[in-house]
Amino acid sequence: MFKSEWLKVLTTRKMIISIVAVLFIPVLYSGMFLWAFWDPYANLNSIPVAVVNEDHGTTYEGEEMALGQELTKKLIDSKQFKFEEVPSDQAEKQLEDLDYYMIIRIPENFSEHATTLLDETPSKLVIDYIPNEGYNFLGAQIGETALDRIKAEVNTQVTKTYAEQLFTSITKLGDGFTEAADGAGELDNGAKKIVDGAEDLEGYLEQLAASTIELSDGTDELTTGAKKAASGANDLAKGIATIEDGSTQLAAGANQAASGATDLAQGISSYTEGAAQVAAGQATLVEKQQSLAAGISNVANGSASLQAGANQLDGSAASLHQGISALSQQMQDVLASLPPEQAQALQATLDQLNTGSEQLAGGVSQLAASAGELQQGAAQLQDGSTQIAAGQQQVADGANKLVANSEALVNGAASLKAGNETLASKLSELANGAGTAKAGANELASGLNALVQGSTTLNDGTSLLAEKSGELADGSSTLAAGTKELADGTTTLASKLTEASGEVNIQPNDKNYDMVAQPVTVEKEAINKVPNYGTGFAPYFISLGLFVGALLISIVFPLVEPAIRPTSAVAWFFSKVSILAVVGIIQSLISVAVVVGLLGLEPDSLLMFTLTAILTSFTFLAIIQMFVSIFGDPGRFIAILTLIIQLTTSAGTFPLELVPDPLKSFNPFFPMTYSVQAFKAAISTGDMAFLGFNSSVLAGFMIACLVITFGYFALIFKKRYSKESEAVEA
Repeated sequence: MFKSEWLKVLTTRKMIISIVAVLFIPVLYSGMFLWAFWDPYANLNSIPVAVVNEDHGTTYEGEEMALGQELTKKLIDSKQFKFEEVPSDQAEKQLEDLDYYMIIRIPENFSEHATTLLDETPSKLVIDYIPNEGYNFLGAQIGETALDRIKAEVNTQVTKTYAEQLFTSITKLGDGFTEAADGAGELDNGAKKIVDGAEDLEGYLEQLAASTIELSDGTDELTTGAKKAASGANDLAKGIATIEDGSTQLAAGANQAASGATDLAQGISSYTEGAAQVAAGQATLVEKQQSLAAGISNVANGSASLQAGANQLDGSAASLHQGISALSQQMQDVLASLPPEQAQALQATLDQLNTGSEQLAGGVSQLAASAGELQQGAAQLQDGSTQIAAGQQQVADGANKLVANSEALVNGAASLKAGNETLASKLSELANGAGTAKAGANELASGLNALVQGSTTLNDGTSLLAEKSGELADGSSTLAAGTKELADGTTTLASKLTEASGEVNIQPNDKNYDMVAQPVTVEKEAINKVPNYGTGFAPYFISLGLFVGALLISIVFPLVEPAIRPTSAVAWFFSKVSILAVVGIIQSLISVAVVVGLLGLEPDSLLMFTLTAILTSFTFLAIIQMFVSIFGDPGRFIAILTLIIQLTTSAGTFPLELVPDPLKSFNPFFPMTYSVQAFKAAISTGDMAFLGFNSSVLAGFMIACLVITFGYFALIFKKRYSKESEAVEA
């Protein structure tokens, strides 16, 4: 039966031609498909794409920026697609006329939006992508992938532009830090000098506070003494006024006495009466004159003491005014370093002190002058009083002698006349001196009152000065502590600025800009690398071709009808299987030769790839033989349905996870699932264990189908030929 089957095949021209043609069906399927999809992305530069640049450009940091023009040039130079710059009014019409697969439009504000990165509300750069998906959907999808690359390129370009500006700003910042560090060093030196000055100021202000306290105590005593002096001057003025009145009356009496002495000299007749009256009046005059002499002596002594005190007070007041003036001059430097409010308060106090001391010096000076005049008048008054007292004593003696001895009356009257004339003259001088003393006493009282007012003002000013100088001393302590902290801070500032200037002192270049613009680079380290689409799709298309080849063999070669009468079921079965086995081997070898030799497939193991192709072909032939042998033409229909299910569930193109759930359940139960996985192991992964597992499953499918087919042959042989065999033997 083996011989008969092969002779029938080889001697029947129609059959041999059909079988030979069918042998090339798998390679036509697998080879043509793989050839068509071997590396489709290698020809992307043939796909026409229209680029419409509507960008108007802009100015950024004083430089012209035209990102749209740059992007258009880069797209055309990249040759990823067949990019062509097209005017806006023509692009859409040409897209509809199928001249282009897609349009890439760059809007008019493209460059302008690129400059808004640092704005509060930045605007994104927009690229319009307009594909004609109805023309070719996959072309549109490929265009989207290319657009992602374009977007990445634009992002890189814009980021690089900002990186250049950023590094330029950082460089300027570094220079600024260097200058700031130098300035901080100078500031640190100045702060140290301020610390020294603040410490000196603190010492001076502490001395000032202590001195103003002493000055305040002295002005208290001065105010008290001035008040007492003013009170005494008022009393002195009153006493001198009394002296003036008495001396006036005394002068009038002396004149009367002189007139009486004249009358005495003229008329002796009234001698006795006049002498008695003179004696009585003279006695009274002597008594009053003694009191007057004592008072004038006290006035002279008091005026002398007053003159000495006034002179001393005048010197002290002048010294005080000079000291306060000097203090005001010295405080000017201090005032310049104080806060404005404290400086104004202290200046006002110093002005009050200066004014009060000036008024005090003027009043004391007037007091000293008035006291001098008073002393002179008192001295004249004392001299006149002494002379008057002597003259009165003489008058009294003469009057007594006149009374006692009327004979000596004439002589005494003459002497009396002369003495009274002298007395009248001196009393006039006394009255004049008393008037002058009265005026001086009034001036003294006025000056002392002014002194009291000035000393009161001075006292208030020195009290305020003492209070404010204490506060100023406290403030200077705070100032000294603050300036020390300032010095520490400026030292730290100078150090940190120096460090900062070193940190930002960089010299960027294009590599730095590129690093900022595109800091991440993806390095693909694929395992079991698949170089192209053809290599990736080869397991699927080879399996498809071998299955279709097996299906077509069933059309040109009778899988059940024997060439001669079968002698046994085994011979009948194996005679058919031998033809199919040789066909399977030949079509497998042809497919391997074309895919490897012509298309350039590089399997991980050529031997295992070849054996897998033969095993797959045997398995598919066994399945087709089973369906067609048992069911005839409906079996071919079943085989086609099996092929369709396998094409959608074998995960030869998309991953199984992307297949709809109802179809996933078919995956483990069809042989193409395992043929695809076996081819992947033989071509790409080199996983021999995985290859062995899938080959075992394929062998299981093959053996199961062969066993079922053999059973069918045995059943048919028994039904058709067993009785004929028995009859022939009989």
